Amino acid sequence: MAFFKGLRELRKTLQADIQAVFDRDPAARSALEVILTYSGLHALWSHRIAHWFFKRRLLLIARIISQLSRFFTGIEIHPGAKIGRGVFIDHGMGVVIGETCEIGDYVTIYQGVTLGGTGKEKGKRHPTIEDHVLIAAGAKVLGSIRVGRFAKIGAGSVVLREVPPNSTVVGVPGRVVIQDGIRVNNDLDHCNLPDPVAEICRSLSNEISELKKEVAELKRKLKETEEKQGGTTNNDRPALQYIDEK
Repeated sequence: MAFFKGLRELRKTLQADIQAVFDRDPAARSALEVILTYSGLHALWSHRIAHWFFKRRLLLIARIISQLSRFFTGIEIHPGAKIGRGVFIDHGMGVVIGETCEIGDYVTIYQGVTLGGTGKEKGKRHPTIEDHVLIAAGAKVLGSIRVGRFAKIGAGSVVLREVPPNSTVVGVPGRVVIQDGIRVNNDLDHCNLPDPVAEICRSLSNEISELKKEVAELKRKLKETEEKQGGTTNNDRPALQYIDEK
């Protein structure tokens, strides 16, 4: 009975993995195409086999399977990682998932993502990704931290701290820019996220523009004063020249 129950669970997991592709990739056309051509799915299924051996302490076989999968797919998943059902690795070249990483159900991961550690510490050293999280291209989530349900991590972000549920994180280091204001859906609109660095640059640019206007106005007033009084400042140098030199 346990054997048949395991087969039923495996079938449900594989079906959820295939359905995840159709739900989140508009380019998917048929189940046969998905099964034969999607490297993210190949890496995921290879990992499920490697993880089965890993749990039974057949570590060498598990690592060989994971390395073969890495060679053919460009996606490196340690056989010790725990991955739920319905996970979608899209254009997964360069994805790295560490040994103690835990990934929940219906997570979306794009190319270049690293779920890694921060050093040579022992024990739980990789992140825990809860259900329905989206991790955009090139993002790095490092250390034994937790990313809450329905969170979004923007492209190129480096996340080193806990991420609350229903939040959006961008930047280096990652900053929470949206939390509980609007529910974050696990969609594909991960390119239209706020950029705190760009906002700071715009603020500095506006401040510089205001300072330039103030300096120009000050120079104008000094010039008018000199023309009226014919005076000089700072050891007989014209005031306007003095400001320019400063």
